[in-house]
Amino acid sequence: MNAHIQYQVDPVVRRHLDFKLKQVPRFWFAGDPFRTRVFDALSLTFPDGERYFIQCVRLFRDQITDPELQQRVTDFIQQEAQHGIAHDKMNQILIDQGMPVKKFISHVNQRFGHALKHYPKQYNIAITAACEHLTALMAETFFSQKVTLAEAHPFIRALFAWHSIEEMEHRDVAYDVMTQVGHTPNTVRYVALVLVSLLMFYFTMQRTQGLLKQDGFSRIERLQLMRKGLPWFIGRTGILTRMKPKYLDWYKPEFHPSQHTIIHQYQTWVDTLAETHDPIKAGDAFWNATL
Repeated sequence: MNAHIQYQVDPVVRRHLDFKLKQVPRFWFAGDPFRTRVFDALSLTFPDGERYFIQCVRLFRDQITDPELQQRVTDFIQQEAQHGIAHDKMNQILIDQGMPVKKFISHVNQRFGHALKHYPKQYNIAITAACEHLTALMAETFFSQKVTLAEAHPFIRALFAWHSIEEMEHRDVAYDVMTQVGHTPNTVRYVALVLVSLLMFYFTMQRTQGLLKQDGFSRIERLQLMRKGLPWFIGRTGILTRMKPKYLDWYKPEFHPSQHTIIHQYQTWVDTLAETHDPIKAGDAFWNATL
């Protein structure tokens, strides 16, 4: 066990969860087009992004000799596959709304395919580990304060709650493959997070604008929506701004993801799902247990 690990839970693969997404209204976040489409834009990249993460981890799978890490990799792959299935369903709803989802996804796949074909394995696993760092931090940030997702539709909130739980469970798997098997230098790790952060923000905003354009908003209206909505994400007290201290921990030479605490209401979600077998009730309990 890594001496730096303090907070670690084993990944659990959960299948066939129904979030009733077809019942969700078009602008499901407080009727706010901008906030809705930012989250939709994030969701767009998840299925193919997670398939890329699976491919990156598999590049090293035959080199893993630690049976515990091998099992965690297996669980990581299966969890990511389930995330892809769930967000594919969310993307299908966007397609049904007339959104240019296939164009966006094609562009995502081109970038991931190019990286796998032309860049070293150490680079690809570092990109994966950096993405897992970001998604784990976003998972905690979205649910660390009750007010953050108070106005989100409970079915979508439940979907992100489940995703957040599993990000907590496997946040260190790609990192351990990167360091223990890939022996990736810290400099590559540092650069990977810079690139991932910049590209994720740029492409999320680009796709948000594309979705809003398809909704019928003019260029001026889209700029107004962005000017009004962006501070909610990255303003001085924005939800993503709150990630900064833990985000910067990545750049410490001895950093490990499991140095960060597990979100405090983790067990509430796990216990509620076990009792009810209903991910929406588990999501509500998880959110209600938020400070």
